Amino acid sequence: MGTSALLSLGMKAMFANQAALQTIGQNIANANTPGYSRQLVNLTTPEGQFTGAGYFGKGVTVQTVTRAHNEFLTKEAASSKSLAFMDSTKFALLQQLEKIFPTGNAGLGQAANQFLNSMVDVASRPADPSARQVALGRAQELAARFSDAGAQLADLQAGVVSDLKADLGVVNQLAKQIAAANDQIARANGTGHTPNDLLDQREQLISQLSQYVQVTTLPADDGTVGVFIGGGQRLVLGDQAQTLSVTPDPYDSSRAQVSISEANGARALDESVLTGGSISALLAYQNKDLQDARNLLGQMAMSLSMKVNGQQALGLDLSNPPGVGAPIFGVGDPRALPNSSNVRNPDGSYATTMAVQIVDPSRVPANSFVLRTDPSGTPGQYELTARPDGKPEVLSAAQIEQRYGLRLTEGGSPMTPSDSFALEPVAMAAIGMKRILDNTNGLAAASPITGVTNINNTGTMTVDSLYAVNSNLDMSKVPMSIQFGAVNPADNSVAYSITMSDGSVVNGNWKAGSVIGNEPLAGIDLGFELRLNGVPKPGDTLDINATQFPAANNSNAKAFLNLQTESFVGRVLQADGSLSKGATITDAYASAMSEIGARVQGAKYLAGVSTSVASDAEKVRSGQAGVNLDEEAARLMQYQQGYQAAAKVLQAGQKIFDELLQLAQR
Repeated sequence: MGTSALLSLGMKAMFANQAALQTIGQNIANANTPGYSRQLVNLTTPEGQFTGAGYFGKGVTVQTVTRAHNEFLTKEAASSKSLAFMDSTKFALLQQLEKIFPTGNAGLGQAANQFLNSMVDVASRPADPSARQVALGRAQELAARFSDAGAQLADLQAGVVSDLKADLGVVNQLAKQIAAANDQIARANGTGHTPNDLLDQREQLISQLSQYVQVTTLPADDGTVGVFIGGGQRLVLGDQAQTLSVTPDPYDSSRAQVSISEANGARALDESVLTGGSISALLAYQNKDLQDARNLLGQMAMSLSMKVNGQQALGLDLSNPPGVGAPIFGVGDPRALPNSSNVRNPDGSYATTMAVQIVDPSRVPANSFVLRTDPSGTPGQYELTARPDGKPEVLSAAQIEQRYGLRLTEGGSPMTPSDSFALEPVAMAAIGMKRILDNTNGLAAASPITGVTNINNTGTMTVDSLYAVNSNLDMSKVPMSIQFGAVNPADNSVAYSITMSDGSVVNGNWKAGSVIGNEPLAGIDLGFELRLNGVPKPGDTLDINATQFPAANNSNAKAFLNLQTESFVGRVLQADGSLSKGATITDAYASAMSEIGARVQGAKYLAGVSTSVASDAEKVRSGQAGVNLDEEAARLMQYQQGYQAAAKVLQAGQKIFDELLQLAQR
């Protein structure tokens, strides 16, 4: 081997070791840089040179610089990161929602109890203005709590829209940066070497994008990757990026949906195809959790308000002359919201209108619905689907009224198959709740009828309470007389007959603890309930007369007290035509708190699990692709020694060359 060959070998070895040392220094410098992949110098041995004495090696050649990378681990880390951000975002949002359903004295259930309990003093002193003022004050506090809770839900909804806009702004920026990185990588692809830093940058951008929406990637032959969302919807392809935007919900402009820009305009993306990331969590929170909370609050506000107002209307106030009680509460009206794509008239108004009225608040569910025409085209039939993911059911307007207590009135042109309406019976009830009765004399504490026992009775019977319970009370049949007969020894019941002013007679049986006048099982409904203390004897009588002195009558105030234990919230029509028991107002609030609390705990658990999984996935990825400083230190010593050895070779070759020059000069 000649001196020149020896010098060449030394220089090549020094260059190779210098390149290796440079990549080690690059790795050490970027050990804490997010997304950086460890780089390695690939060294190869050139083909040997043939001489008469055999093949002599030509040293070492730097083939290329590669990066430590595992496609599977990278995708797993991005996917688990997307789920972790979705669960963490959902947990944080639900924690905000849970604060609207406080426990104890700050809760809505306690406020309802305090209002109804205030009727105790009214019942004790029905003409006392101070007792009446306290009751109206409690009514004001109750209405304010419902209204405040509804307003907080509206604020949370506005926050969701704001967060969606902010997140989509970041997503659009990341998509553009990925497209730009694709362009740079494609340009560098023809050099035969991988642009490692650009590839790291692109992967880091995709990882950041996964925080907001779960994506899938598909590599192309030119080195670019396609980024897809929503089950195959293109977001980035080559150097082109699509734009995502927030558009109004087709029914309610205060709610939002995610749309993607296309040649013919923005197209809404189905929430169900967006799986993972904070955007998916925001949409699910808006369409499920916030909507359920709004409907649960609205159902309680509507049921309680209409029940109280109904009982108020059955009593007499202290006006002169006495009149029926005016409503105590007002609530937000039910809504039928048209789809923005519904058929319109030439003037821009909707061709079909829909109105919804609550006729039985106890049957109204805590739901919102989408109403369409029957797909089979049957006249008078509708397809009703609970939002967001209920099962469609085909019902007539009469069946909807019977099952859900909602009366629909269709106006204008008949609905077309493309028309639809969002029915929100109770969504606005809470935020619109307020006390509308201000005059203390307007509180109807008196019953329109009064019971008087005969002084000649031989039993211990006295009147505990007597008040109207529904509109079946016919004052034209008052006065009435109740005569008690024989005792049935089998069950100790006492027979009675009610003779009305028109001569009609109703017969029944009374037992201790039962009521007279409203006995559905016996087929008796005279519109009032009479409760007795003591036991009547055969021949005893009781007269029911129109109330002459409302200031001294407290029976309707007692009826308000009974609302605490009456199950009038959320009654459901059974298959046999009967109604389920429902819930009391306090039980309904406790159930709502439990529902939201269970969701918070579930979200907390999922957030903890998915965050742990994402952390583990990132550790595995970085363990394979990241920089290990101990390993780099060992490699640094290795290549330092190699560099020094190559320098010795070069030094030896230089010395030999100098000796040869000196010999040539002699």
